[in-house]
Amino acid sequence: MMRSLFSHRIASILGFIALLGVLVGVNLFIRDGGFAIRDLNTKSDPLYYLQQGGESSDQSGTPPPPVVLTASVDRGDTLAKVLAKAQISRTEAFAAIEALRSVFNPKDLKTGQEIDLTFQPAVDPEAHPTFIGFMFEPSIELQVGVLRDSNGKFNATQFRRPVTKEVVRASGTIDSSLYTDGIDAGIPAQVIVEAIRAFSFDVDFQREIQPQDSFEVVFERFTTDQGQTARVGDMIYARLTLGKKDLRIYRYLPRDGIADYFNEKGESVRKALLRTPVDGAKITSKFSSGRLHPILGYTRAHRGVDFGVPQGTPIMAAGAGVIVEAGWNGGYGNYVRIRHDTTYSTAYGHMSRIAKGITRGARIGQGQIIGYVGMTGLATGPHLHYEVLVNNVQVNPLGVKFQTGQKLAGVELTNFQHERAAVDEKLVSLPPPRTAIHTD
Repeated sequence: MMRSLFSHRIASILGFIALLGVLVGVNLFIRDGGFAIRDLNTKSDPLYYLQQGGESSDQSGTPPPPVVLTASVDRGDTLAKVLAKAQISRTEAFAAIEALRSVFNPKDLKTGQEIDLTFQPAVDPEAHPTFIGFMFEPSIELQVGVLRDSNGKFNATQFRRPVTKEVVRASGTIDSSLYTDGIDAGIPAQVIVEAIRAFSFDVDFQREIQPQDSFEVVFERFTTDQGQTARVGDMIYARLTLGKKDLRIYRYLPRDGIADYFNEKGESVRKALLRTPVDGAKITSKFSSGRLHPILGYTRAHRGVDFGVPQGTPIMAAGAGVIVEAGWNGGYGNYVRIRHDTTYSTAYGHMSRIAKGITRGARIGQGQIIGYVGMTGLATGPHLHYEVLVNNVQVNPLGVKFQTGQKLAGVELTNFQHERAAVDEKLVSLPPPRTAIHTD
């Protein structure tokens, strides 16, 4: 019913009435699992109805109402393939796609996207229906499509729903991990990941997090007039309470134009390297000069830290730099090594797989996903083997102290303190935070 009403609204907006003369209704045929053309002579196929002029056509010569078919984009499909499955000629498909480019890049079409294809059944049941155009929603706030005009030319159209920015506050306690409990509290994944990255410079998520430690996050959300979330904006504030320690960070845009997170003193949280490159990790083996290797059966040095985390957990680059190794490396299994500067490098072993684009010579940003936890090479279970190297010599990652980031001063510090005070004042006026709900 909603789809039918939506099609009527499209008709109203784009001038179907003027184009078709009269619009008495819309018939809808939806095929689950994509739009696959079968035998057109079977009544189970939607195009059978089109060729017969639709279920409600008559023999009076009056044009029957247009019919909307809904196609689903399958894996590997392009827009051209979708139109070809609907038996739209190459010439018309090319013209329609070219018209669409002015408002949407067809390469950005996502798997699972639904596309409404509109046809005008012919009065003559032997004639092929006329392709009128298509419409789809790349996002909640955007509708795009093309429509054939009275001269047969395809023209692009777009409609943007108005959205309203709101500031949302959410909080909870950490029972499993900041990521999991943050999601339970209603914080979008991209926001809680941003919070983890920001706090990872100062917090060892394995050793410092204790049950009942708490968090609070404030972020922007854009909603439609119907209350649907169109997109998520910036995280503007976060607090992490670890026992008696209270960490607060604020988003601030300095004059250099690069936004960052700063503590209450105006000091950037960003440091040379993250304390831990994975969330929710437990240290299963520490840096040591000698330990009994679980597979080899003899004692040898362990020049890194092992973080026990589930298979497939994303691994973040501890710092920005250049990939110097990426591939299979003996007992390390799938292995990545990053050079951060002339002094520091980090290495990551036993990955289940290396992320796309992580190749030798590639430049990456701090916190970028470089691979996923696994147990390749000499490993008895899924974990990340993590090394920090100083002048190409492995050192204890847990004992390295890194230089702090930018410190605001002068007018910049004054501006930050004004913005920080405004955020603190806003916190007081916000509704009580949504809190994570845990069940035993």
